[in-house]
Amino acid sequence: VGMMLWEPSGHWTRSVTLKEVSVLHIRFLCARMAQDRRRNPLTERRRLRTAGKKLLRQRVEQVVLPAGASAEALPEGLRPVETLPLRRAIAADWCGELLRFRGENPAGARVLITADALSGEVVRTVTELALRHRYLILKVPFGGEELCRRLRREYGVSIVLNPETEREPVSVHIAFDPTEAQGGGFLPLYDESLPMPRLLLPPEVEARLPEGLDRGQLLSVLWPGQVSVQLEETENKGAVPEIRAFCP
Repeated sequence: VGMMLWEPSGHWTRSVTLKEVSVLHIRFLCARMAQDRRRNPLTERRRLRTAGKKLLRQRVEQVVLPAGASAEALPEGLRPVETLPLRRAIAADWCGELLRFRGENPAGARVLITADALSGEVVRTVTELALRHRYLILKVPFGGEELCRRLRREYGVSIVLNPETEREPVSVHIAFDPTEAQGGGFLPLYDESLPMPRLLLPPEVEARLPEGLDRGQLLSVLWPGQVSVQLEETENKGAVPEIRAFCP
């Protein structure tokens, strides 16, 4: 795995240099790029592409990009680190934080989970949600009966499986695969363009992370555990872009 970091101009005699680094015992091949003094987008795009080609020659296939950088600048064969596993790992916490942000009681909220298959990620998320929320609705094409029986037997949780009609609107809809949004809050866990919530780490872990990188991509590689999520309010309107992205 590679990473790309901008460095202030004047710190490097060459536009791109490569060096192996270790972050939380995970090795990366780091491409350090001299940042253009004028912050010219075309110049920075060329340096991203040059760095990408250097990483490719070292057999790097995926890379953690600088914060805010577009993957369009990468050469063919190099891709940004996928954040879908991380998004799905924090889905239950993300749901709870969204409800808290909207002032809804998690115990009384109706949460809908939809998926094309009952994968391990879906089972883990449904189980976590079952321990926190009283009203769960699960829609999967097959395999849900055994999961519902097990959760009822182990935790006393009754999950509504594949209802034909919805009697009441849901508070949050968590979707593992493309589908039509339902309810007041929509978390499409298949969409990497959706801004992620703020990801918080213990201070001792935070201090060991390099700055200036796409945080979701970096944590998707490291997955240090103890990650919590937070939706932040703005000073004036009390809303955040993340909320607007999945709250119609």
